[in-house]
Amino acid sequence: MHRTGQGEIPMELKDKRIRIIVGHYGSGKTEFAVNYAVKMAELGKKTALVDLDIANTYFRSRERQAMLEEKGVSVYSNTFGYDITADLPAITARIRAPLEDPECNTIVDAGGDDSGARILAQFDKYFTEEQSEMFCVINANRPDTSTVDKALFHITRIEKETSLKVSGIVNNTHLIHETVAEDILKGYELARSVSQASGIPVKYNCCVERLVEELTDKTRDLIDFNIFPIKLFMRENWMNR
Repeated sequence: MHRTGQGEIPMELKDKRIRIIVGHYGSGKTEFAVNYAVKMAELGKKTALVDLDIANTYFRSRERQAMLEEKGVSVYSNTFGYDITADLPAITARIRAPLEDPECNTIVDAGGDDSGARILAQFDKYFTEEQSEMFCVINANRPDTSTVDKALFHITRIEKETSLKVSGIVNNTHLIHETVAEDILKGYELARSVSQASGIPVKYNCCVERLVEELTDKTRDLIDFNIFPIKLFMRENWMNR
């Protein structure tokens, strides 16, 4: 995804076939994973979302399975389905199907912290450097990733637990419906500082659709500022009141 001369943001998503999404609780990791999968399917690509988040009982991507399947995204989660075993650490063997399919663009929504990400080790043979990459979602408004040191500590713990390297940082700094462009820019400054300290590039800056035009205008001089427009799929109506 990049800018054109007119500020257009074409959704190319030319990342490796398997995208592993990790991030601390409250980072918006699952929202990003769901949006990524939907955009991939909208491009006409065979797409699957693998929900490996057995650590968090809220905001799980499998809770939007009907919507995702309607949009062309296959959803893989636990053995019996989230509706009757939502809190059980049961991972179905069929999860391996999209990981083994060379034609399937697979987005893996992993656990919210290093403990939640530990389950990735069960599938490490699929997460080769040629086929996969891992993105860490950072929300500068969350206390556990609000500084460079805290964000680096979080990344280091996930890498140690999974034996995988984070290959991209996703800035998803927000205040849900109260988000303004300045929040995203604050998150970008943090993400850029983390990038400079770690050598990990900033891949995307998430932005709710209503702010895309404003944010594009404010960042025209930043050649490395890639905007990722998102919808709030994971918020129930009662939470918005």
